[in-house]
Amino acid sequence: MKTFFAFFLLMATAYADPQLSSWYTADSSKYARIVETDAALLAGNSETTWTRTSGPNTLAQTLPVYAGPQQIDYSTSWVYLKTPDLATYLMGPWYDNAAKSALFVNIPKNQNIIARFPRSSTIPSTKTVTQGLTVGGVMQDAVGLYADGVAIFDPMDGFSYANGTETSPGTGQWHRDAYVNESITFDKSYAHQQNLGKYHNHANPYGLRYLLGDNVTYDSTTKSYAEGDTTTPARHSPIVGWMFDGLPLYGPYGYSSAMDATSGVRRMIGGYVVRNGATTGVDNITTAGRTVPAWSLRNGGTSVAGPAVSTTYPLGRYIEDNAYLGDLQKSSGVYYQMGTDFDLNEYNVRYCVTPEFPNGTWAYFLNVTSAGSPQFPYMCNRWYYGSPTGGAITSVTETVTNYFKGGENLSETASMGAVNTSTGDVTLSWTSVEGGSYLIQASTDLTTWSTLATAQPAAANATNTSVTESNATSDGRRFYKIQRSALATYDGGGGITYAAPTATTSTASAVGSSSAALNGTVNANGISTTVSFEYGTTTSYGSSVSVSTLSGSTSTSVSTAITGLTELTSYHCRVVATNGYGTTYGGDVTFTTAAAGTFTAPTAATGAASAVATTTATLNGTVNANSSSTTVTFEYGTSTSYGSTVSATPSAVTGSSSTSVACSLAGLTAGSTYYFRVKAVNAGGTTYGTQLTFTTAAASFGTISSVSPSSGSRGSSVTLTVVLGSNPPAPPSSNPPSAASLTGPATLTPTATRDTNTGVVTLQLVIPAGTAVGIYDVNVIFGPNTWALPAGFTVN
Repeated sequence: MKTFFAFFLLMATAYADPQLSSWYTADSSKYARIVETDAALLAGNSETTWTRTSGPNTLAQTLPVYAGPQQIDYSTSWVYLKTPDLATYLMGPWYDNAAKSALFVNIPKNQNIIARFPRSSTIPSTKTVTQGLTVGGVMQDAVGLYADGVAIFDPMDGFSYANGTETSPGTGQWHRDAYVNESITFDKSYAHQQNLGKYHNHANPYGLRYLLGDNVTYDSTTKSYAEGDTTTPARHSPIVGWMFDGLPLYGPYGYSSAMDATSGVRRMIGGYVVRNGATTGVDNITTAGRTVPAWSLRNGGTSVAGPAVSTTYPLGRYIEDNAYLGDLQKSSGVYYQMGTDFDLNEYNVRYCVTPEFPNGTWAYFLNVTSAGSPQFPYMCNRWYYGSPTGGAITSVTETVTNYFKGGENLSETASMGAVNTSTGDVTLSWTSVEGGSYLIQASTDLTTWSTLATAQPAAANATNTSVTESNATSDGRRFYKIQRSALATYDGGGGITYAAPTATTSTASAVGSSSAALNGTVNANGISTTVSFEYGTTTSYGSSVSVSTLSGSTSTSVSTAITGLTELTSYHCRVVATNGYGTTYGGDVTFTTAAAGTFTAPTAATGAASAVATTTATLNGTVNANSSSTTVTFEYGTSTSYGSTVSATPSAVTGSSSTSVACSLAGLTAGSTYYFRVKAVNAGGTTYGTQLTFTTAAASFGTISSVSPSSGSRGSSVTLTVVLGSNPPAPPSSNPPSAASLTGPATLTPTATRDTNTGVVTLQLVIPAGTAVGIYDVNVIFGPNTWALPAGFTVN
C-alpha cells in the first residue's frame, strides 16, 4: 500500500534581477565559523564563538551569528542589504608573520551592517576618491560588498608616504598596496580584519568564488584554494559583488569581445603593469626614481617624488609603482589600446555584455595574472568609476519590498519524504536554521497527530536536516508536520524591522468656545510617515487636518490648532499616522467647547535659556494666547521666589497658535544659578511655564605682570602703575577698569584709570594713617572679570 506525505511548504518567488538574485544566500541559515590555526584547519576544528586579546584590544564573538546576507529589500531607487560582514565559507586562520609563530592581532566579529546600492548608476566625468567618503553622515571604509555580504576594501592599506615617513591615515601621494604589504595576515580567501573586527578583502575572494562556481579549485587535503586554468575557463565569471556606485563586480573571466557573448570566455587583461622597465614603454623607477604616474596626476594627484626603491621601500610597495598601459607607447607614436592590448580601463572597468546584462553594462572585474595571482588594481583603483551614492547607512527610511530573509527569519521548506520499501522507513528532509529545534508530528488522517520529536536539533554547519521514522508505512498513508519550536541564543540584529507607525492621542488643550488644540505623539518607526488629526461630534469624525511628515524612530509630539467649532459642544478627536507599512489610529479623546463669551487662559512653556555668559543670558519660551490678548513676562532670580520680573519680546501675544517669546538679561552675577519661568496673563487667567534654571559662567581671573611701586607708607598718597598680564589676554586698551581694590589686612579702594594707547592701568591710592600694615593683593576689575597680583603691595 502506498504511503502519502503532506508537507507545508513556502515557495520562494524567482526574480530575474541581478541586483537581487546575485547575492549568495544559500548558506545564510548557518553560523559563521573560523579556525584560529593551521592545525585547527587541518583537523577540522572550527569555532562559532571566539575571543582574541592583544594588548589593550579585545575582540570577541561571544554568541554564534548567522553568516552571509541576512535580508535583502528593494525600492524603485535602492537595494538594501543586511549583513554581519562574516563569510559563509570557513574563515581563517590569520598569522602575523611568515613563520606563523604569532597570531594576527585582530579577529572578526559581527558588524551588523545595513548597506544600500543605487538601482541605476551615473558615470560622472570627475571621479570620487574611495577613501574618506561620507554617505548619509556615515564614514565609508568599504567600497562595496561581496555577494556573501563581506566588505570590499580598495587596494590600499591606509598608509601613505610623505616627507620621509609612512603614516596612517596619511595624506601623501604614495599609497601602500594592501595585498603587497599585508597579505601575510590574510586567510585562505585573501581576507583579514581591521582593529574593529571588520572582515574584508583587498584582493581575490577565493572562498566566495569557489562557492559561486567560478574558476577556483579547493584542495580538501591542504584545505586551500587555487586559481583554475586561466587559459581555458569554463564559463563567464559570476557577479562576485556590488560596488557602492551601483556597478557589478565580476570574477576575472569575461567575454573575449566586450559586446559579443558568442566570442568565447577568457581572462580579463588589466590595464596596469609594474614600473620595472620590463614592458615596452614602461619606465624603470628602480633606476630612474619614483615619480607619481600620469594616471594619478590625471585624477587629482600631486607630483611628489617617492622614496628610492630599496629593501625598505621595495618595488611594488606603493600602488603608484604601477603604470597604466593607456598612457604608454608600445612603439614610436603608437599607444597601447584598450580592447586590443588590455581589457579594463584605469578604474578597472569596461562596458560589456554579461550573462546577467545581455544588453551591456559598465562592470568591474577582478584581476589575476596568467599564473592566477592577484594583480593590481585587484578589483578597483583609488576612485569609483560611477557616482558612489550607495554605502553603509544607519537605517532604511522608505517603504521597501522584501526579497529575502535568512538566519532566524528563514522560512523553512520540506522535500517529499524518501521511503525505504524494504524496511518501511521514511526519511524526512527540510531546510533548517542552525541552532533551531523542531517539533515533528505524524498523522494518518490529518486530524489526530502523534509527536515523533519535540526538539529535533537542526544539523550543525548545514542548511538541511534529515530524520528517519522507522517502519512508518505500516499504517498506509502518512502525513507529517515539521515546525521550528525553539532557537538557541545567537548574536541578534540579523534583520531590518519595518513597521507601521505607533500613535497616541493626548488630551486636547486650549479649548475655547470655537477653537482647540489637538495633541498626540507619533513614532514613525524610521519610515516616512504622514500625520493628521480627525475630529467631529461623533466617532465617525468627519473632519481632518494634516499636521506634518515624520521619519524618525522615537516618539515625537504633534499638535495642531482647529477653529470653527460650536460652543458648548462635545467633540471627538484622534491622531492618525500612515507610512508604507500601514495606518495607525490613536485612541479616541473627547473635549467640550466653552460657552461663547468665555475666555481661555493662555498656554505657556518655558524654554531653555540661551547665550548664557558671566553677567548676561537670554530667556526663552512659547505662549499661545488662545484667542485672547495676552501679556507675557519672565520671572527670574537666584531662588524659587524669583524677585525680578521683565517684559518679554513680544510683550503682547494674540491669536491661537504658539508664539516664541524671549528677553535678554544683563547685570547678572557671575558663577550664579538663576531660576526662571515664563508668565502669560489674559482675561481667562494666568499661566506659568515650568520653572527652569541656568548658571552664569564663572568670572575669569587674569594676572597682573607688575605693580610699581610695590610699597607705600600709611598717611601718604601713592600712584601705582599696573601692567596687566597676557594670559588670559587683557581687555582691549580702550576698555577702562570698572573698579580696583587692594585687599589684605584691610580693604583699600583706589581710583582706576587706563592709558588707551598702552593699556597700562594707573591707580591713585590714598593710604589712611590708621591703615593696618601688611601685605595686600592688588585687584583690577573689568566687568565680572578680575586681574590680580597676590602680595603685590606692602603697606608700611
